[in-house]
Amino acid sequence: MGPNTRVLIVEDQHDIAANIWDFLERRGYEVDHVADGATGLAHALRGRFDVIVLDLGLPRLDGLDLCRRLREAGRGTPVLMLTARDTLDDKLRGYAEGADDYMVKPFELRELEARIRALRRRHLPDAEAPLLVGSLRFDPRAMVAMRGDRNIPLTRSQSLILELLMRRAPAVVTREMLLDRIHPQGNGDSSALHNHVYELRALIDKPFEHAMIQTVHGIGYRLVADAG
Repeated sequence: MGPNTRVLIVEDQHDIAANIWDFLERRGYEVDHVADGATGLAHALRGRFDVIVLDLGLPRLDGLDLCRRLREAGRGTPVLMLTARDTLDDKLRGYAEGADDYMVKPFELRELEARIRALRRRHLPDAEAPLLVGSLRFDPRAMVAMRGDRNIPLTRSQSLILELLMRRAPAVVTREMLLDRIHPQGNGDSSALHNHVYELRALIDKPFEHAMIQTVHGIGYRLVADAG
């Protein structure tokens, strides 16, 4: 499961972060690291990570506050908390703020990876299952959307954009995330993305009273359910 699994480590103890990074990278994971909570929150909101390994005792922003703000922003990225706080109340508070799993320091790196793999498996979407948001249904396999009684065939780029918007709805999806989805090689441009979204809106929203694809100025787009 390592390849194509992106892990963000938010840990201010550089020796611990380096050990986790080296261990996971040797197993094929893509790893990023930040050393304070404020930067960690910015990375978590801006980036596309599969699992976040989050220390609690962080400078600038505590790990519990980071996790709560992440959930308040509508991000469901799995969070594995690392901490020396080992009482039941500490663990319950971590889960209450949105953590998916909890490990007490010191820990074994092999167990850390096993828990990352378990979190990743639990949160993997069924890539072939149809998606439904409000009255909008989308079949990723056929690249066909349906809204009301209209079947709407889509191009590959339109399908990739709509799929990401629907999977993350109603959270905001940044332009950078959409460009990375359409052009993982990094050769996309904003003007082409704008055209794809314009064409997608003409197909999905124009014939209907309620516009589901909304622009978040300066950031990106989000998809909001209609009355269904």
